[in-house]
Amino acid sequence: MSKLALETEVVPPGPGKSSFSDHSQAKVLSPSPASELAVSALGTDATATVPYRLYKRRWLGVIAMFALEVVGSASWPWFGPISNNVVRDFGFSLGQVNWLGNIIACAYLPTAILTPMVTKRYGVKRTCDIATATLLLSAWIRYAGTAQSLPKGGAYAFLIIGQALSAISQPAYQILAPKYSERWFDLKGRTTATMIISIANPIGGALGQLISPMFSDTRKSILALAIITTVVVPVDLLIFEAPPTPPSFSGSRIPSPSFVSLIRAATGLKCPPNTYMTLRERFDFAILVSVFSALLAGINTFGILSAQWLSPYGYSDNTSGFMGAALLLAGILAAIATSPVFDRILTHHLGITVRILCPIIGTAWLTLIWAVRPHNTVALYAIFVIIGIGSIMLLPVGIELGVELTRNPDGSSALLWFFGNLLSIIFILVQNALRDSDAANPPLNMHRAILFNGIVVFIVCLLVFFLDGKQARREMDEQMNEGYRAQQNMDMGEMVTSQDSAMKIDTT
Repeated sequence: MSKLALETEVVPPGPGKSSFSDHSQAKVLSPSPASELAVSALGTDATATVPYRLYKRRWLGVIAMFALEVVGSASWPWFGPISNNVVRDFGFSLGQVNWLGNIIACAYLPTAILTPMVTKRYGVKRTCDIATATLLLSAWIRYAGTAQSLPKGGAYAFLIIGQALSAISQPAYQILAPKYSERWFDLKGRTTATMIISIANPIGGALGQLISPMFSDTRKSILALAIITTVVVPVDLLIFEAPPTPPSFSGSRIPSPSFVSLIRAATGLKCPPNTYMTLRERFDFAILVSVFSALLAGINTFGILSAQWLSPYGYSDNTSGFMGAALLLAGILAAIATSPVFDRILTHHLGITVRILCPIIGTAWLTLIWAVRPHNTVALYAIFVIIGIGSIMLLPVGIELGVELTRNPDGSSALLWFFGNLLSIIFILVQNALRDSDAANPPLNMHRAILFNGIVVFIVCLLVFFLDGKQARREMDEQMNEGYRAQQNMDMGEMVTSQDSAMKIDTT
């Protein structure tokens, strides 16, 4: 379709057709300068269906994806706070217990790359259906491994397969969060919708760390997770593909740019015009991926190794779990409070927010090098709360900023989560290798691991000083809205003029 078709006057669709997917009935009007700019950025196949509209049922999908992601995310750190109990009840080594969390990150990597491709072929709804089915299957395979008649190796096989299957569900909801918010929400609600779905991951982690230590018997703990999963799964029916009429210009782009086109654009290779990224945008996206990955890896690593970080210094498994939960819950409350502010007040300041908060977060991780010692509970809680507030508040900001830089919601989200989980694997493996021996003081302490974690996260966080963070997608949407309003005013003026002329003719 030509550029002239961008500013359109909507004609009601024919029987059985949706105005969201069928633009062929639009009457062509003259393009405004704003529309020309947006078209040149998004490609000649983009069209705007106006007027835009919001639907109340958009919140049902947000709630459903939130609930499913909470359950899916709980399995990752589930065994962290009870690692010593798992060793006692099943006879596994600590390294094997760590791999029950690590395998999720490993399985997550290929799934994160495949999710945008599956979504492009089958759509958001079918992708979520597949994820929900694997989530339910993983819960009961995991529980099957608790049968006392199984040998140690058989039990471990069931547990690790169940954990790996749960990794298929997590990327679907996480990666599709910005795509769903773009498709169903306007400029004043996208960050909030992305926030709600995205913080489900840390909420699930917090609940996992809180619930799993509540059971003295590890087998009952795993059964509880299976029951919770089964209860939540039916909310998948509340997720819908797309609204009949889009909420914004960017939300009207069906289909979205492909994942391969994003890779080509991000690496400076030849790509379609609607996926092109400037050198500044590519540089900014590389910084964003690096910082997002480091912060995610720091939190994920602590979620898996929390008991092993703190127990050598006299902290119980419950205390370790509570500290991890304090980190996550403080951040969740901060994200809930600030996301509407980013939607309505600080709408053009996502980059500045990242530049301010990241050095603070990096410094907090660095201070743990000296803070993790016996009888320092209050200081540790304070540091973890600061880390949680900064990191999780930035979670939806970083995801939305990635979409702003790339104009590819599921592709940019997939890359952010892919590299975040890849770095999490590296962090966990390195920190396991840095554990001291039984002869150390205290025995099996992880001081060198905490040193590695703090220094790496701190250095990577300093990269934000080179970040610009231009919000190209938001500018396009605002320009299109202005162009549409200008066209409406022009049409209204012409209508009034024609009416005045007709009245003058009648009087003569």
